[in-house]
Amino acid sequence: MWFLKICAMILAVLMIKYRERIGDQIGTAEWMKYFGGVYNFIIILAFFTFFWAIASLTGTERIFFFPFYMLFGGAFQ
Repeated sequence: MWFLKICAMILAVLMIKYRERIGDQIGTAEWMKYFGGVYNFIIILAFFTFFWAIASLTGTERIFFFPFYMLFGGAFQ
């Protein structure tokens, strides 16, 4: 299972590197303007993907994502 998490980390780095190509493929939606546009949305998504992979490799998902657990309640259990 650790292999998929390392692949997620690599994918996050590639998302940041090729954000223009990915953004052109996805296109701009109205709700992405709140994040600063499609390119910033891809950067934010890559950021969370990278830190999720690190947290799941080290077993600290519960501690690292505690604000999201409190926000969404028991949705992640």
